[in-house]
Amino acid sequence: MPKNLRKKQEKIQEILEYLAEESKRGIPIIVEGKKDVETLRAFQVEGEIIAAKTGRKSRLDVISQIEKAGTKEIILMLDFDRRGKEWTKHLTTYLERTRIKPNVTFWNELSAIVRREVKDIEGLATYIETLKRKIGNSA
Repeated sequence: MPKNLRKKQEKIQEILEYLAEESKRGIPIIVEGKKDVETLRAFQVEGEIIAAKTGRKSRLDVISQIEKAGTKEIILMLDFDRRGKEWTKHLTTYLERTRIKPNVTFWNELSAIVRREVKDIEGLATYIETLKRKIGNSA
């Protein structure tokens, strides 16, 4: 059990480190809210992060902000719940039409690891701390 938890924690850390590298290369990231932005910042993600659901933004506002970024690729890191999945699907469709590459690799990989244990990006920090505590207690 602890070995599986350790692997899970290491894989999440690895994904977040790679996300930080991609962000540093100039690829913007879309998240849902301010706390999601704060969480990614805590994981040393330093590039542009667009919060899609702050300040009463509509989908059109988010799309406009994406277009202003003038990028060829954007990373979608919306929540893992039903609404996050809907937003991801909608934005993916839109971005593909405008020839901006929607990168959902990080979202898919994290979603597969955390399954139903984490519902949003902001919950990742707590989840990782819980894993560390469980690993530490069983060592």
